[in-house]
Amino acid sequence: MRLTSFMIACVVFFPIAISADSNVSEPLSSQQILPNNFKPPQVFQNVNLLRNTNLEKSYVRETVNVVIENIDSTPQDAYYIPFSVDVVGKVGGLEVRDKKSPGPSFKTELVEYDPYSPTQFFRTTLPQPLSPKSQLTLSITYHILSTLTPLPFKIGQNDKQYLRYTFSTYNPSAYPTLKQKTKIKFPTTDVPDAIGGSPERQGSTFTYGPFNDLIPAGALEPASVRYEFTKPLIHATRLERDIEVSHWGGNLATEERYWLTNQGAHLIDNFNRVQWATAQYYKPPTSALRDLNVPLKVGSLNPYFTDDIGNVSTSRFRSNRREANLELKPRYPVFGGWKYNFRIGWDADLKAFLRVLKSPAGGYVLKVPFLEGPRMGEGVSYGKVGLQVILPEGAKNVKFETEVPLVKVEEAVHRTFMDTVGRTTLKLTAVNVVDETRDKPLIVTYDYPLTAAFRKPVTIFLGIAAVFITAWAIGRLDVSIGKQS
Repeated sequence: MRLTSFMIACVVFFPIAISADSNVSEPLSSQQILPNNFKPPQVFQNVNLLRNTNLEKSYVRETVNVVIENIDSTPQDAYYIPFSVDVVGKVGGLEVRDKKSPGPSFKTELVEYDPYSPTQFFRTTLPQPLSPKSQLTLSITYHILSTLTPLPFKIGQNDKQYLRYTFSTYNPSAYPTLKQKTKIKFPTTDVPDAIGGSPERQGSTFTYGPFNDLIPAGALEPASVRYEFTKPLIHATRLERDIEVSHWGGNLATEERYWLTNQGAHLIDNFNRVQWATAQYYKPPTSALRDLNVPLKVGSLNPYFTDDIGNVSTSRFRSNRREANLELKPRYPVFGGWKYNFRIGWDADLKAFLRVLKSPAGGYVLKVPFLEGPRMGEGVSYGKVGLQVILPEGAKNVKFETEVPLVKVEEAVHRTFMDTVGRTTLKLTAVNVVDETRDKPLIVTYDYPLTAAFRKPVTIFLGIAAVFITAWAIGRLDVSIGKQS
């Protein structure tokens, strides 16, 4: 089990920082592999720590605000963040910033790969070494996927769903902490069980602490809570997203293929269609997935919705000058443990996403969302996201920029109808992504010379000319059997 988690962690946390000036390359990883008995140097202490855990969605969202102080005699710039080996492979979107100074996130990488170590460490490199006795306020944010478990595991079709979350009231830290507090935000006030600690309850929020005594590095205090969450736990084990750029057609075509599952409680009995249809008149809360809402960019058109059987007619597309919204309804309600695979697609005006560079070298800039997909109140998580940006045939010098941590980057060739050498394709892969990534853009720059722009019409002209010349040549042949006079 520990070795499996190690393998997942190695795949998940090889993030790369790509800038607009960098070429397409293989992902970079940490150059330092730490030994099994590694312990972070005790050069920092946490003066004050506030941990906010949000359980309002189908995944866990963590925000840790901590004031760190350099207690060493020399400047330090490496701050370590620990995770247990069973959790590290489920963590995504880890960002560390200076809370009091807006700016880009600090460089953070996984540096402990020993499969037999119970703890894996992330190392955050501060932009400037922190001098002795100086303090800095860090904001650490991340989310954890597939860590909420339904309890009971099986329920009736119309029963409430309860989830269990296991955690530590002490925030896991590689350094001693002088003062800390943990807050947990629940979706409702229905929290029947809270084991461990003595939380202060205020509405839908539990507060553990403040703990004013010195907490040693690595100290944990196990606790668990069980709370009501009668909503689906929507998780896409895989999402394949294709964006195709057509300069001649002035079109941006998008297609998304989903492998969707509901990680909620399973049904204790067989599904009752009559009971389900009756309940739809008053639409009570349910743990089943009934529909999906996909907001699109204004101006989107020609949407479609298909699954393994074929076209799904239970969809509705609303578009006006202010919004475009695609409402999807699966063929059947997706209860806990059930799966539903489908694909959606749409077109958009390329002018809204593409700009011409005003420089002597020319070139184009494409700005698209890294992730679109459903926007649901209960949240949507993605185990693996594969994004393909299919550029026009002949595009070269491809560069890109994105804030989303990636595990794989490659440049390939995609061949379609009437292509000669194929279209340049940028392939990006990310893991442990959540729907909050919708707001993060992907910027792609590339060169598209005039000769490449006329490649396809010239190919079509030559192809048609070849057909007519071949037909004319065949028509001139004498295939008669009789003797020539």
